Amino acid sequence: ENRWYRSFKKLMVWCPSARQLLRSSAEHDVLAFAYNKLNEGSDGARGDDSASLKCAVADWLMERTPTPNPTIHRQDKSGRGFYNDVTGGLLCPVDYDWSNPTVRASIRDYHPDFRITACSWPSFLYEDGHYDPQNPTNGLFKGKLLIKAFKRVFTSPTSTYEEQPADSAARSVRNKNSGERRTRRDVSTLLNMRSIQPRAIAYVSVQLRFALSSAGSWRIVDDEFNHQEFYDNIVDYLELPPSPEATKDVDDLLLWWNQKVFGRKFVSDYRPQHANKMSVAMTLARRR
Repeated sequence: ENRWYRSFKKLMVWCPSARQLLRSSAEHDVLAFAYNKLNEGSDGARGDDSASLKCAVADWLMERTPTPNPTIHRQDKSGRGFYNDVTGGLLCPVDYDWSNPTVRASIRDYHPDFRITACSWPSFLYEDGHYDPQNPTNGLFKGKLLIKAFKRVFTSPTSTYEEQPADSAARSVRNKNSGERRTRRDVSTLLNMRSIQPRAIAYVSVQLRFALSSAGSWRIVDDEFNHQEFYDNIVDYLELPPSPEATKDVDDLLLWWNQKVFGRKFVSDYRPQHANKMSVAMTLARRR
């Protein structure tokens, strides 16, 4: 299927009001207004997530031992990206060896043999940043920082420090001024997200890549790195596995993600039982 059409079908699932509007006899002006509101909403959400991750990523990295030097500031991104050894190592394509001083210098000097494009996976996507050319899918999309960023965006800031996910339906937040308690629903609850969606992983990957970069404002293309192409590569990898074996690998990966983010909650949604193959169904079938 065409990539745009697949995206359209996902939108119809996630935004029922848009589906109802398109199926109605609404005038062109009404549809145009709704389209603009969708764009405004998506731009606003992206901006909010970018601002949140900008500070959070700095905090997470500064908690490392040894402490990064120079300091990664919460608000000023000019010292991030490939100018900083820590953020540079996370952004570095796995095809290059960031630990090699010559490679680092070549990347910073924009050497044509060490270009930074969406043709390579950034190191932060891999578990512990380890890439095996003989088994390139091993550890892919299991980076610890990626999981933390996902929780920050979709569950809650405090969940990034939780080993076992807490109930995300209504988290208690203490009002610092009054001492009263109130509840606030997180994004996953607002979206009725009961299982991890590939496009959510792709979205957070783009957001994390931007947070690690030195770019001061959002742009689709950062130097030669195309964020849209990066997003599309992740979506295609997760949504279009080319074989039954690859499909199983993706299913196992999404199960791993669901366990990391939701734990035991929603297990019936993200890994439903095949009741017709279970012992009760099998014994009942023998009696017929």
